[in-house]
Amino acid sequence: MKKRISSKAASFTESVIRDMTRQANAHGAINLSQGFPDFPAPELIKQAASDALFADVNQYAITWGAKRFRDAIAEKTAWYLGLEVDPERELTVTCGSTEGMIATMLAIIDPGDEVVIFEPFYENYGPDVILSGATPRFVPLSAPDWTFDPDELRAAFSERTKAIVICNPGNPTGHVFTRPQLEAIAALCQEFDAVAVTDEIYEHILYDGAEHLSIATVPGMRERTVTINSLSKTYSVTGWRVGYVIAPPDLTSAIRKVHDFLTVGAAAPLQEAGAVALSLDRGYYEKLQSDYTHRRDLLLPALEEAGFQCFRPRGAYYIMTDIASFGFADDVAFARHLVTEVGVAVVPGSSFYSRPELGRTQVRFCFCKRDETLTAAAERLATRMHGQGSKAWS
Repeated sequence: MKKRISSKAASFTESVIRDMTRQANAHGAINLSQGFPDFPAPELIKQAASDALFADVNQYAITWGAKRFRDAIAEKTAWYLGLEVDPERELTVTCGSTEGMIATMLAIIDPGDEVVIFEPFYENYGPDVILSGATPRFVPLSAPDWTFDPDELRAAFSERTKAIVICNPGNPTGHVFTRPQLEAIAALCQEFDAVAVTDEIYEHILYDGAEHLSIATVPGMRERTVTINSLSKTYSVTGWRVGYVIAPPDLTSAIRKVHDFLTVGAAAPLQEAGAVALSLDRGYYEKLQSDYTHRRDLLLPALEEAGFQCFRPRGAYYIMTDIASFGFADDVAFARHLVTEVGVAVVPGSSFYSRPELGRTQVRFCFCKRDETLTAAAERLATRMHGQGSKAWS
C-alpha cells in the first residue's frame, strides 16, 4: 500500500504554539503562549476596514497587492528603513508574513539547497525549509545575550547554501542584531552568493535603546535581501493576515508567481485599512514602544520573583526563561503543569530548537497583553508555584 502521508509532512509536528492556545482555552488558563494582543486594535484602522467593507471593496485586489497599500508600504519603508522601494516591481502583499516566508522559500529554493537558520527559531522556519525541499543548517544563538559564534556561522555556509533566515528583532529570544553582526552575515551571503531572508515583523518593538537595522541597508545586500513584514504585531491585528514582501525585481517576480497560486491575494478591504495604518504619524510608534516597555517591565520582575531565570529581551514581546530550578523532567512537563495546575499557558522551549533537548530547560512567555492580564498571571505564578518542582532534571 502506498504511503498516504508525504515524507515532508511526516517530518514535523503541528504548531506547539497554537496547541498551547487550545490548551489554555480548555483549562481556563491565562494565555501567555501565543503572541496575539488581548487589547483592541487602533480605532482609526478598524474604522478604515469597516469603511472599505461598506464601500464594497469586497472583490479581488490586484494579486500582488492593492496599489494604495503598496504605495503606503513604499512610503513608510523609505522613512523608517531608509530604503527606496519600487511598489510596482519590488513589493508583494501576502496573507500574513507566514505566507510571505513560505512563498519566498518556494520561489528561491531547489531540492538539495541548504538554508541557514539561527536557533532558537520561530517554529515555522524549519517546516518552511523542509516544505521547499531544502536542508536546514542550524547555528546556535547562545544565552544570555543570544549572540552567535562567527566561526560556527561560517561553518554552516557552503556552496549549497541558498539562503539564511534572520528574525530581527528575534522571536523567541528578543535578540536585536547589531550592525557588526549583520555585516558578518552580509559578508558570508556575498561570499557564498546566498540570499538573506529577514523577518522584521517586530521592527518597532524595541527596548533599552536598541536600534532596528535592516540587513537590506548593509552595503552589497540590497539586491540579495528579501524583507518580510506584516501589519499583525505593530497594529495589533494578528487575525487580519496581511503581510508583505520586499525584494529585488527578479526575486519579486518569482515570489509573486508562487503567491498567486498559493492564495491569489490578501483580503482587499483590509489592504485599504492597511494603507491607513501605515500612514499613522511617528508618535504612534513612539507610544507603541513605550507601552510595550511598560508591559515587559511589569512581567519581568514577576517572573523573577516566581523563580524563573529570565533573559531580558531587547526587542519583540517575548521573554525566554530558564526553568531548571523548578526540577521538572523537561519543558513539556513543566508547561503542562503550568497550564493545568497554575493556570498560565506558556510555550515549551524545545519547540524552538532542531533538537528538543536543547530547549528542555526553557519556556517562553509573551507579554502582548493588558495590564490586568499580566497582573493576574503574576498573581497565579506567585501563589500557585510555591513549593512546586520535586523531580530532578534527568
